[in-house]
Amino acid sequence: MRSAPAADAYADDEWLNDIISCLAEGKSVRRDLPGGGRLHIDRPLPFLCVHIAEDDAEPVARDIAQANAAYLIAPHAPVAIKVIDAVAKAMRGRFGSFAVFDLGELTQDRFLTEDSPFLPPFEIAIWSSDDMVEAAECFSSAISDSEARFRTPKVERVTTPPYREDIELARVMRLSTLAIRFAPVYRQAGTDNAYPELREQLVAMIFDAGLKAMASFIESGGILTLKTHRALGRRAFVDAVTRVDRSIDEVASSFDFLLAVTPINAEAAFEAFRANGDHPAFLYRPLTVQIESAKRKLYSISFDHLEDPVLYQLYREKQHELDLQLSLLSFRQKPQFVEFGRALYGPVEPSLLDEARMILAHLANIDADDDGNADNAIADSGYVQARALNMIAAYQTQLDEFEVSVELRDDLPSGLMVSGHRLLISSATLMDKKRVDPLLSHEIGVHLLTYFNGSAQGLRLFRTGLAGYEGMQEGLAVFAEYLSGGMTTARLRLIAARVVGCASMLNGASFSQTYSILVDEYNFSSPAAFNLVLRLYRGGGLAKDAIYLRGLLALLAHLRTGGALEPFWMGKIAASHFTVMQELAERGLLRLPAVRPLFLETEEGRARLAVARSGMRPIDMIQK
Repeated sequence: MRSAPAADAYADDEWLNDIISCLAEGKSVRRDLPGGGRLHIDRPLPFLCVHIAEDDAEPVARDIAQANAAYLIAPHAPVAIKVIDAVAKAMRGRFGSFAVFDLGELTQDRFLTEDSPFLPPFEIAIWSSDDMVEAAECFSSAISDSEARFRTPKVERVTTPPYREDIELARVMRLSTLAIRFAPVYRQAGTDNAYPELREQLVAMIFDAGLKAMASFIESGGILTLKTHRALGRRAFVDAVTRVDRSIDEVASSFDFLLAVTPINAEAAFEAFRANGDHPAFLYRPLTVQIESAKRKLYSISFDHLEDPVLYQLYREKQHELDLQLSLLSFRQKPQFVEFGRALYGPVEPSLLDEARMILAHLANIDADDDGNADNAIADSGYVQARALNMIAAYQTQLDEFEVSVELRDDLPSGLMVSGHRLLISSATLMDKKRVDPLLSHEIGVHLLTYFNGSAQGLRLFRTGLAGYEGMQEGLAVFAEYLSGGMTTARLRLIAARVVGCASMLNGASFSQTYSILVDEYNFSSPAAFNLVLRLYRGGGLAKDAIYLRGLLALLAHLRTGGALEPFWMGKIAASHFTVMQELAERGLLRLPAVRPLFLETEEGRARLAVARSGMRPIDMIQK
């Protein structure tokens, strides 16, 4: 392999000397190059992803290259060769080996013809230097194993580098090289228009396969020990990520969805309902957001320069979720509200409804209000507030920034809720004193804890919540009540009844019909049934309350198969994001939780967790 030239060979290239100095000191590099292009190295790595093309001639290859932690984009070969030489010398000095992962696009999609009776495969050409054959095979296998939703990739090994003649890097530089060229299947035939979904799929597929190939090169050479190929991904957020994060957060914080759909006249509505049995007339706070303006702002956010497919997907998902929430608010108290709610929270699946009915049947004929114990002491809102302040103080010993605003509110139905960093307690709250600490573990030990841990991650998205986070979040919160020793018969019946009531509401039953089901078939008292049905029919019919049991079942299944809880404390995430959080943690982009739940610091809590790991159903969680 040819040695890279000494630094004095670049005496006329001050920009290159700056790069060489940073590389020698092991610093990160993000440098625009003369004549266009960029070198980005967020940490020393024994490979460099290279893409050489003029302007935006090959946009998908450029996007894949930019997704890497170490990449070079250049319009022409001469500058690229100088940079690659400098990087190769520095990285070989550090690791003993170095490879180039060269990406580009083929000039045409030659398998697609006008008379094709179906969508044919698309071409991916691979060339490798002799010492990169194993990496090439790894790339080929990864592509073949990927799930292609539109067209199937057809991988072909070629004997000569698939370059234009002026940029045959492998021949010029004699470096360990894996070169990939793929057909531009993301383009609509005969135009420059793209298929956006296909483009995103192509970026994700080739990026992941490339990391696997580089991991194969690194591990076979004994260069580094990797837990996963994803550990080779980025470990630093570029400025564009921070801009998108702040922009998304500005939209998300411009309205409080749950407060906007929570009635402010619950007590008066109950009295009116008892008097005439009609659908109560709920009153709501005025909306604090102008829906059309918020949507324009939401979709004006550009994700073009995030350079990280994982983060791109997370922010795109959140954008869609915020759009749904804003649509819900725009149809508050209108017939369309319930359907947007179904789209946001999902239907009640038959298996979920069966589980809820089983729980209610198993616990039939038990008074849902007091667990059959008339001697239980009652806590009012003042007592709940005092206990909340004590628990918050305990969490502040772990993190000074755990600053929660505790508010007593007259405009909420009986109970508690969290909004951002605030704990809102209805002044009408009355509950069994034994339920106070478990319920505070739900609200403070999960909802607020993940808010502050998410804040510590550096991106507001993790405190606001990734798209779809609420199901797992509520499942964790209910599980926290069990770990705190407070899962009662009444509580579990309530959670199950929410599912049954939600199914009734989604099936078109009226408020009074769903109320009657709870009272007549499941022995709920009139106040308890009303408060439950109020939650279901608020705003016009909100499908949210089925997520508590759904999330709990998902969590118990996760624990039963050996899943860890740690990633769930890092921020507000969905079950579908568990592997994403693990990956981001492996890449060093996420910190360990700044605060740990108090209920897991006790012997009792850890013992209950061990029982759950051995396998349990919700019905097994009841504690006397």
